[in-house]
Amino acid sequence: MSTTTLVAREQIESLVRSILRQQLGANGASANGTTAHFKPNLVANISARHCHLTQADVDVLFGPGYQLTPMKTLYQATDFAANETVAVVGSRQRMIPSVRILGPCRSFSQLELSFTDAISLGIDAPVRLSGDIEGTPGCLLIGPKGSLVLSKGVIRAERHVHMGPKDAEYYGVKHLDRMNMRVQGTCPTVLEGLLVRVHKDWKLEVHIDTDEANCCDLPHATHVELFRP
Repeated sequence: MSTTTLVAREQIESLVRSILRQQLGANGASANGTTAHFKPNLVANISARHCHLTQADVDVLFGPGYQLTPMKTLYQATDFAANETVAVVGSRQRMIPSVRILGPCRSFSQLELSFTDAISLGIDAPVRLSGDIEGTPGCLLIGPKGSLVLSKGVIRAERHVHMGPKDAEYYGVKHLDRMNMRVQGTCPTVLEGLLVRVHKDWKLEVHIDTDEANCCDLPHATHVELFRP
């Protein structure tokens, strides 16, 4: 092969790559599409122990007709951390006091714990998607006006990422797909199998529990990124 032919081929390949970069985004979306110039704002947050309650269970724990009062709006503006808390008692008769309630009320009651929390309480809590509570263990909840036994609903929340439709299009994923997250910092780590959850009202946010966050020292991370397996 002559030098002239080699140079010509390299120039052609360079030109083709340049054209493709102009026509395709980093995620493979068309430059005329909605995500060509879209840059996601990734936030990774620690999801500490908390519970979701039905209005009926709020009535038992805090009194008939009681309404949860917002303490602060969460990153996902559809939810809020309430001023109200409950005490949780497990099968080993150990208690975790002041577990925060997240509002608004839901159609099911659910307690989300870390692995360490569950061990401390003596509860064999499975890793589940929020809302998937069939066949899960229960616990005792104690409020200022009453107590109730949850027959089910104690889980270790599956690590997941909330995202809006544009975020999903950018990454080339859909609802219930899986992604990985690379954490750079003092404890470089790759967390695999984050469940993708897509909703039109959500912002891009990863949720991992306190055990996972401690493992990778998330509070001191210098960079986090999502990528497809």
